[in-house]
Amino acid sequence: MAIRKISTRKASASKSASKSATAHKSNTDRKSSPLNSEHLEFLSNVLRMLSKGFEHLPEFKNDVPGSQRLEDVLISTAERLRDNYPYFHPLYAGQMLKPPHPVAQLAYAVAMTINPNNHALDGGRATSAMEKEAVLQIAAMFGWTKFLGHLCGGGTMANLEALWVAGQSAPAKTILASSQSHYTHERISKVLQLSFEIIATDARGRIDLKLLEKRLTHGDVGTVVVTMGTTAIGSVDPLHEILALRTKYNFRIHADAAYGGYFTLLENLEPDTQKAFAAVGEADSIAIDPHKHGLQPYGCGCILFKDPAAGRWYKHNSPYTYFTSTDMHLGEISLECSRPGAAAAALWATQKLLPLTKRGEFAQGLARGREAARALYQRLQADERFTTTLAPELDIVIFALRAESVSTTSLLSRHIFEAAAKRDLHLALAGLPVDLFPNLPPGMKRDRQTITCLRSVLMKPGHFDWLDQIWQRILLSVADAQNTIERISSPGK
Repeated sequence: MAIRKISTRKASASKSASKSATAHKSNTDRKSSPLNSEHLEFLSNVLRMLSKGFEHLPEFKNDVPGSQRLEDVLISTAERLRDNYPYFHPLYAGQMLKPPHPVAQLAYAVAMTINPNNHALDGGRATSAMEKEAVLQIAAMFGWTKFLGHLCGGGTMANLEALWVAGQSAPAKTILASSQSHYTHERISKVLQLSFEIIATDARGRIDLKLLEKRLTHGDVGTVVVTMGTTAIGSVDPLHEILALRTKYNFRIHADAAYGGYFTLLENLEPDTQKAFAAVGEADSIAIDPHKHGLQPYGCGCILFKDPAAGRWYKHNSPYTYFTSTDMHLGEISLECSRPGAAAAALWATQKLLPLTKRGEFAQGLARGREAARALYQRLQADERFTTTLAPELDIVIFALRAESVSTTSLLSRHIFEAAAKRDLHLALAGLPVDLFPNLPPGMKRDRQTITCLRSVLMKPGHFDWLDQIWQRILLSVADAQNTIERISSPGK
């Protein structure tokens, strides 16, 4: 079995820059926790301040059932919740799980004590206003000032509303999306009974423009889903080029920016990627998830429509709901009914603390995660034992070990994944087409069409400071995996 043993001489990544070492030490000096005692003190003070706003009400006895057993149940809850991966820690570098900012956690907890419902103004007066302000700031990232938009449960719901409006606007026409687009588009189209077709991707994981145009010539396409950051490998469809096709063939564009939308704030992306994000404002609708890169708790998605007239499709009558004001109730422009006003409060507070501006603190944190991904990719490229897809456009890194066959590489990936977890480094696994790996060894046996590889989303700013720690654990896990495979291959030795 052609597997290279790990070389301690090649583990150059163990050389820690003084800045990185200092940052690591400062992190380890504190206990690992998503919230600290100072944050909890803030929460206590703010809750007391909030209570003062209702002091004029007559006193009543708030008899809470089970209050005597409350502490015991909360302790049991905390014990159960410990059976989780440490999503808030830099050593969690697997799925798209970015910890919410403390201000979002605290603002959510404060608002949740009132438990507003942003369906109607009567149920969420303050938080409905906060939602409108927060959504306005998100739309401003794309240059929109007049639009229709609201928060929702997440990217799935945002994309559902976009495709629903697409189906209403262009009935009996087909939806197109790339083979690397999120799987929900096909499922949503089935739910909505819309015709849906997949367009293959090119060697960079982007929708193939030649195949797309060939399909557009049929004249029956109503909407093209343009993915601004695929959730598997982070590829960005060339929206700026698809706009020229829209002029020629007349179709709607839905920008699925659930994962990548906030990268529009960055100014140092690759030229093609930068052009694509600069064109997002030309789309007919945009989905973006504040609970991915927007530092929010789950679930917080957002759907935006460029034409406010899209609201006509939502029109309905509910005289027992929309009675407190002639102002627009958010339920009047949403398919969802009850929605947590606490999510709006958390988003509003976060954007007040960290405005969505280029070169601002929020954008700098986003850029730091991307730099971590690029730095990890460079280390993988410099080590001839690894094979990778293309350089990360955003902050997703895909890699695997070279071996005699695709199936062996896939098996090694699973062993590395398990060995890394034992070292508290949590990665992810992904099955991807072999064609997305341009630098596989010529003699490598292609005995499978897909390769199981390791996938890492370095979306926390802290990932940059912890890169040496991450890299060292990867190398040690590679050694473990190789030893495991060798024992399996040579059971008699």
